[in-house]
Amino acid sequence: MEVNSISFIFFNAFLANNFVLALFLGLCPFLGVSGKLETAVPMGLATTFVMLVSSVCAYAINQVLVTFDIEYLRLISYIAVIASAVQLVEMAMKKLSPALFRALGIFLPLITTNCAILGLALFQTFKEYNFIQSVVYALGAGAGFILAIVLMAGLRERLELAKLPSVTQGAALSLILGGVLSLAFMGFAGLGA
Repeated sequence: MEVNSISFIFFNAFLANNFVLALFLGLCPFLGVSGKLETAVPMGLATTFVMLVSSVCAYAINQVLVTFDIEYLRLISYIAVIASAVQLVEMAMKKLSPALFRALGIFLPLITTNCAILGLALFQTFKEYNFIQSVVYALGAGAGFILAIVLMAGLRERLELAKLPSVTQGAALSLILGGVLSLAFMGFAGLGA
């Protein structure tokens, strides 16, 4: 499979270089919101939407910055776009689903500081992806984020019913599950470049 093909870019971001389980980016919402499937899925969708908007805007911003030879403004420009996209998602969610907005709590505004989103914008810029490749990369990364957070939420829900030693409950269990999932995803490492 060609390294710059659309399918390779998608599956590389989705599995082989999963932002959460292989690159360890975006761990705050991954660990914080993955307690229940009913909050994990909307958080994954919100993060994917912000990734998509950020990716498209980062591509456009990078074109402008390169044209005017002011690439040093790249990072601050990306942060401003990410913060704006998160604000848009937050306002929409507060209006459309106040219960979900309250359930996600502080983790929704924390998408702004989610390093996976900033990493996505920077990675696509440094890989010099064109517009279509950038969009596919964002969709693959978002789908990978949803996959990781849903897997984690499913495991955590199932283990709530299990009898576990007290030392492995709470945060310890979350970290153990995250480590096991990460090890499982390392099996895909040979697929990516």
